[in-house]
Amino acid sequence: MVVHALARDDGAGTTQVAVVASRAIGGAVVRNRAKRRLRAAARQARLPHAVDLVIDARPAVVSAPFTALHRDLERLSRRAAERAAR
Repeated sequence: MVVHALARDDGAGTTQVAVVASRAIGGAVVRNRAKRRLRAAARQARLPHAVDLVIDARPAVVSAPFTALHRDLERLSRRAAERAAR
């Protein structure tokens, strides 16, 4: 997965998350499964505050263990938010 972040300066302090999956991942069923898994991981993850995140799914998302998705999403979102704040 690839995570892009944009720092928000509107003072809301909320984090918005968008999940995208291209046709390169597979058919509609596979793309939807990847997006569902990433949305579920995002709901449980401790995400940085006051950023907009775009999570771009990759083929490995479909078969990766959920704990690995959760851990990687937290790590990648934290790194992306730090870079966006610069």
